[in-house]
Amino acid sequence: MTEPETGPETEPVDHPTSSGGSGVGVVLPRDLPAADVLPFARRADELGFASLWVIEDLGFRGGFAQAAAALAVTGQVHVGLGIAPAAGRNPAFTAMEAATLAEQFPGRFTLGLGHGVPGWMRQVGSWGRSPLTSLSEHLEAVRRLLHGETVTLQGQYVHLDGIRLENPPAQPPRVVAGVRGPKSLALSGRLVDGTLLAEPVPADYARTAREQTGAGHALIGYELAVVSDDPAQAREQVREGLVWVGTPDAAAHTASSPYARELQELREQVPDALEFTRRMPDAWVDDLTLTGTPDAVRARIAELRAAGLDEVVLFPVGDDRLGALESLARVLPA
Repeated sequence: MTEPETGPETEPVDHPTSSGGSGVGVVLPRDLPAADVLPFARRADELGFASLWVIEDLGFRGGFAQAAAALAVTGQVHVGLGIAPAAGRNPAFTAMEAATLAEQFPGRFTLGLGHGVPGWMRQVGSWGRSPLTSLSEHLEAVRRLLHGETVTLQGQYVHLDGIRLENPPAQPPRVVAGVRGPKSLALSGRLVDGTLLAEPVPADYARTAREQTGAGHALIGYELAVVSDDPAQAREQVREGLVWVGTPDAAAHTASSPYARELQELREQVPDALEFTRRMPDAWVDDLTLTGTPDAVRARIAELRAAGLDEVVLFPVGDDRLGALESLARVLPA
C-alpha cells in the first residue's frame, strides 16, 4: 500500500483496535502463490496474531475477495483490507461489500480506503484533479451508509441520490484511511475511525502522524520485519524492502527523521534502488524496520506504541513468507 501526499472527522467511536490483546498483526503479502494464501491466513490465526491485513494492489488480487476468504477459514484473527483505492469503486458498492463481511463476520473486519497509487489510478482513469476531495467524499459516503443512513450527496466526485443499505450491519465495521502526508492525515483524523500508515513507520513519523490525526483515533502502522537470532543477517535480509525509501511518495515517512537530508542526498547520488539500500547505514535500517532478535523487536514495538501507534503490523520479507510467519510469531506474547 502506497499513498500520495495530496492534500487525508470523526466523532470517537467505541471500536476496539483490531489488535485484540497483543496489538501485533501481520500482512498477507500480495504476491503469495495462490496455494499459500489460505494456509498463510490459517497459520496467522493459529499463531495468535491479532490481525491479518490483505492488500489490494493493481494487477494482483482483489481486496474484498481476499478478506472474505481469510475470514471464512479463520476463527479469531481480525481481518483488515489495507487498503482499497476509494475512487476505484462507487461508494455505494464499496459499502455493500463491507457491510456483507460485517454481517457475516461481526467484529472481525476493518475497511481501509485510500487515494490509491497515482500512476495506477491514472491507468484506470480514476485519478481526479483533487484526490483529497475525492477521498473525503468517498469516506463520508461509505461511513454514513455503513451506519445505516440514507445518503444523498452531490459532490465533485460522488453522486448519490437517496441511497441506503437495506440491511446495514448491526456492528458497523471500522473504517480507516490509508494515507501519508499532513493534509490527508488531518482529513483521516476528522472523518473516519483510524489511520493506516504504510511501511516504513519510524518512531518520529508515528509521533507526527499522531499529532496530525489527534487523540481518540486508531493509528496502525505497517513495519517491514525480520526476526532472527542473527541481527546482522536480519538487517541484510530486510534491506530489499526499503527500495522505495527516498522517492517522493515516501518523503513523509522520513521527513521528521534526523537523517532525512542525508537519506535524500544518498538517494540522489545512488539512483539504483538496490544499491541505495546496500549503502544505507545500519542505523537507518534499524530505525526504518523491525529486525533482530525477538527481544529487540519487542522493544521496538514498545517504542512505536509509546510514539503513538495503537497497532503494529509486521510485513514479512524474503522468499519464504510462510516460514517468515513462524519467525515473526516469536515476538507475540506466550
